[in-house]
Amino acid sequence: MSTKARILEVAAALVAESPDGDVSTRAVCEAAGVGAPALYRHFGDKEGLLSAVVDHGWDKYLATKRDRAPGTDPVQDLRDGWDTHVEFALHNPNLYRLMNSPAMRKPPAAALESHRILTADLQRAAEQGKLRLAPELAAQIIMSANVGVALMLVSRPATFTDESVSRRVRDSVHTMVFTPDVMAARTATPDPSTLDPSTSEADTSDTSDTSGTVATTEADDSRLPATAARLNALLRQAPAPVLSPAEDALLTEWLNRLSNAPRS
Repeated sequence: MSTKARILEVAAALVAESPDGDVSTRAVCEAAGVGAPALYRHFGDKEGLLSAVVDHGWDKYLATKRDRAPGTDPVQDLRDGWDTHVEFALHNPNLYRLMNSPAMRKPPAAALESHRILTADLQRAAEQGKLRLAPELAAQIIMSANVGVALMLVSRPATFTDESVSRRVRDSVHTMVFTPDVMAARTATPDPSTLDPSTSEADTSDTSDTSGTVATTEADDSRLPATAARLNALLRQAPAPVLSPAEDALLTEWLNRLSNAPRS
């Protein structure tokens, strides 16, 4: 193992073991058995070292995603992606906080790659008519919520003690970005862990008479934005452009407006 790799491995291990997630360059040098000049030669300073640890963390996080073959159901892939994201955070709390620290001046290339993978999965969902927003906007919404939940779980474990929080937020966000028929199929058999124990069977039966009307109304409301998102996604897959660059830009703007327009 090279000196640079040894310093990086030691720094990552010390960050993981640290009570507050911080580490000193002196401690890293002592644990790696190198002098300070070697650390500064390879990483510049402490910020450069921590940036390298962040890159190392993102590579570790993306290892399974890069090797994953897309499934036939992009919605399930997105559900699984949310869950593995949170699991990674819970297993690497200090590293995860560092990876998402505002102190990092520039997002690592791997962080941008993670966002591209998420957007690609949403693009597949849009091509199948399952998305009610443009993939780019849906990716921003999902990533913001996913990171927010994960950070709360690792930063405030004494407050966020309910194991179902992540799944509840995931399903709420997915209800916002996927078409009602997709979510209706997902909730036909609800997850017992997400049910409110105070809700009785009698309460459920009282609302069952109007559920069909509500679902139909939601489906009608989402039809136009879902169609716009799907058409936009399919046009990007066209083997040869059928519009001029100016026409393509104008149509894309129109379709994004239709799919991303705020709805009550």
